[in-house]
Amino acid sequence: MPMNPSKADTMRRPGTASEVFGAFLILGLTSFGGPIAHIGYMREAFVRRRGWLDEAQFAQLLAVCQFLPGPASSQLGFAIGLSRAGGWGALAAFAGFTLPSALLMVGFAAVAPRLGGGIGAAALHGLKLVAVVVVAHGLLGMLRQLTPDAPRILIAAGAAALVLVAGSASAQLAAIALGGVLGLWWCRRLRAPSVASVPLRYGARGGAICLALFVAGLAAAWSVPASEVPTAAGIASAFYRAGALVFGGGHVVLPLLQHGVVDTGWIDADGFLAGYGAAQAVPGPMFSLAAYLGAEIPIGAPAGVGAAIAVFAVFAPGFVLLLAVLPVWARLARHPLAAGAMAGVNAAVVGLLAAAFYDPVWTEGVQTPVDALIAAIGFALLAFARVSSLWIVLGCVAAAVAAAALH
Repeated sequence: MPMNPSKADTMRRPGTASEVFGAFLILGLTSFGGPIAHIGYMREAFVRRRGWLDEAQFAQLLAVCQFLPGPASSQLGFAIGLSRAGGWGALAAFAGFTLPSALLMVGFAAVAPRLGGGIGAAALHGLKLVAVVVVAHGLLGMLRQLTPDAPRILIAAGAAALVLVAGSASAQLAAIALGGVLGLWWCRRLRAPSVASVPLRYGARGGAICLALFVAGLAAAWSVPASEVPTAAGIASAFYRAGALVFGGGHVVLPLLQHGVVDTGWIDADGFLAGYGAAQAVPGPMFSLAAYLGAEIPIGAPAGVGAAIAVFAVFAPGFVLLLAVLPVWARLARHPLAAGAMAGVNAAVVGLLAAAFYDPVWTEGVQTPVDALIAAIGFALLAFARVSSLWIVLGCVAAAVAAAALH
């Protein structure tokens, strides 16, 4: 089918950063539903309606974003902005898509301390039940998609066991690495993806510089010693490590951030899960949870400073690595070992999410049989009735408040 002439002209015409910002701001204000829904919104907005990309180019960018660690839907938006208006376009896409949810989460951090008793405490508990529902739903979807056979089920089970027993950030890194190694062996017969071309305004040299920046940032993040007293450098380190190791989408950031901010004592588990639940109620990327956590961590500076550091640090590694890989993506994706290794890594992150679902999501969220019933109903509505996540948030909070009033 020939391309619509107006769309062809749009694809050839260079875009501007302001144009990109406006388009992504609309998505940042309206895109409820999580990463999978965001991808659908972007395809509708930039392939079907605006014609910034064709279907093959969109599929290529989606493939590379799913291949790399980081927030896939935000990386996809960043890549669309890059292809449309260069580096400023990429930053404009990130700002437009992320700013609304980040501001909402900073606002939630400001009002959360006032919810400490009575109805407020019950509402916060309802947000923890939202986390139970959403993580269970995400885990089920990842199990179906990423562990469809016995070898990958074993990789996932082994990763979960390793993380639950060891309970450290290094165990998570080891689980991901072992998953990749086992995938080379057990999943070597998987077919590599086909790759289309996307025009870029830089080449392999620019990609190499970005790769060096990514590695330097990761080395710097790991060099910052863990401390019970939070600092700006400590926040940047914890969130950069999380952003650099998140394979599999927004839900997988949960166990990584838990080790970074809960196990260190910077935030208690109740507040952490309440923030995660609140993140389901706002549009835009789920990684905006970082804004809430950064605002909550006491570093002796205004809450906005901690939020800005956390947001920048958690998104930066995924974006820089994407810039590094795009110029050589075609060759990398077609390598015979790539598909197997990534299959193993993806199976391992399913195990990480399973471990996080048990501790702290389930252990902190479900305290009574009534809690279990609320979570079960919420899960059924989300998974089978396909009710919007916004209604799940409102329903769980209302049910928790009603249960507390009747107790």
